[in-house]
Amino acid sequence: MAAPLRQLSRSQAAWPAWLLGLLVVLPLVWVSWAAVAQGLDVSAWRSLFDDPQWVPAMLLSLWTGLLSTALAAGLAAWLLAGSFPGPAWNRLLRLLSPMLAVPHASFAIGLLFLIAPSGWLLRLLSPWATGLQEPPPWPTSQDPWGLGLVLVLVAKEVPFLLWTAAGQLQRPELARRWAQELQLAASMGYSSRQAWWRVLWPQLWPRMWGPLLAVLAYGLTVVDMALLVGPASPPTLSVLAWTWLNDADPAWQRQGVAAAWLLALMIAVTAALLWKLAGLVRWRHHWSAGDRGVLRQTTLAAGRMPAAAYPLLGLYLAVMLALLLGSMAGVWPFPDLWPHSFSLEAWGSVLASVGTVWTSLLLAFGASLSALLWSLAWLEWAPRAWDDALRRLLYLPLLLPSVLWVAGLHSLTLHWGMDAHWSGLWLAHALACLPYVLLTLGPAYLGFDARNAQLVASLGHGRWTMLARVKWPLLKASIASSFAVGFAVSVAQYLPTLYVGGGRFSTVTTEAVALASGGQRAIGAAYAWLQWLLPVLVFALAAWAGRPRRFRRRVRGMV
Repeated sequence: MAAPLRQLSRSQAAWPAWLLGLLVVLPLVWVSWAAVAQGLDVSAWRSLFDDPQWVPAMLLSLWTGLLSTALAAGLAAWLLAGSFPGPAWNRLLRLLSPMLAVPHASFAIGLLFLIAPSGWLLRLLSPWATGLQEPPPWPTSQDPWGLGLVLVLVAKEVPFLLWTAAGQLQRPELARRWAQELQLAASMGYSSRQAWWRVLWPQLWPRMWGPLLAVLAYGLTVVDMALLVGPASPPTLSVLAWTWLNDADPAWQRQGVAAAWLLALMIAVTAALLWKLAGLVRWRHHWSAGDRGVLRQTTLAAGRMPAAAYPLLGLYLAVMLALLLGSMAGVWPFPDLWPHSFSLEAWGSVLASVGTVWTSLLLAFGASLSALLWSLAWLEWAPRAWDDALRRLLYLPLLLPSVLWVAGLHSLTLHWGMDAHWSGLWLAHALACLPYVLLTLGPAYLGFDARNAQLVASLGHGRWTMLARVKWPLLKASIASSFAVGFAVSVAQYLPTLYVGGGRFSTVTTEAVALASGGQRAIGAAYAWLQWLLPVLVFALAAWAGRPRRFRRRVRGMV
């Protein structure tokens, strides 16, 4: 038995880990160094600070980013407190996949059809509430306060935070211990919410710091949604940096990189202040006898969905319905609730551009499959200390401003001869998918019971037999969902597709944003619906592929 056990040792497979790490570390370090080098131009910083737009743009970015992060974190914690553990938490988990599958740009375009001055929401209220006969000049879709952008960010980040919390709550050793602690708190008279806030949240909060930082970084630096529903005069600092970065003048491009670095400094300073503020919070664990009648209320509340989940789910349903209706609407005068006619002309235009759809599919499939294969190999062969060290570098695409990241990617593809080529676009998408795939697959893979490997080794089999016939089949649900998450991330990529692709490649996302922001709402809505439909189909296939196998026992002689 000793020989097979030696084959299962990680120390015998150090060279694959070195090779795998090099494949990812090299482009990540190159991109980071290129971004740093481009931000050292003193004249670009002088031009940035001389521009009168940067101060209001920075304040607007801080306002929308901080407010959306605080609201998303609070709402996610409220939903967790009202559902975990119990049947309500399981029902909430089943709703996360369809909500996560909705890309940010699709959600923003659908929200435009709801809250625009001629949108569906005002049409619904006009007959008996407003009495308006024509669209009012109200700044509802691109309001100067950024409230529409905050709404989209909160609606999209709450499912992400719940999903990352589920990764912690579903770990067997943690879930069992936390459920027992909550039961102990309930036996001492605390309600379910009181027990959750006093017992579970202080332990879950430090584990959620990374996802919260990613949410904050995204809220401060988002570009595609800010172009659609964000304020325009002044825009957010990320939109301003993207506008300068796309200018043909190199001086304006350098100013755009300086603005991107200002965004990175904002993230760093804000994260440091929040970390300091969180350190000042002292959680007190004290127990006292409470009302024993609360126990019955706790038991009943555990089976119901939290009330805050229904408005969130309703918003998603309304956005997608408005998006579908807008893609098929013909003549639709205000304030009529329904169009006078329906047309499939927009969908005909989408179906005619087969190349755009195939580009999106092939790019998403190649990037997500590459990220999944690398993650499987890395988690299997890399020592745990290496994994902990590399993850800090892998999460750079989540923490750096997107405009700064694509500037570094563009420099890498230029020097490697991959600019405006399929290979460069694949590399950009694969690096974007990799942290999400690893984040999804890591908890289940690292939590796999090592005794299974020892049992396989005791039967005289090696590592590949254990992987192919035991480990990967048992983890097929996590593997399939990780691929689906990577596919959805690749489909939603906007800035890398435009900047690294050099405008030569169009995807459903780039077409949706360009058409919706350009006023062609119907075709943009059709592309946005297709941008949502592709990940949903992949998530459904992943759920089907990851379902547990069922064996029907046949007994001879029994009918």
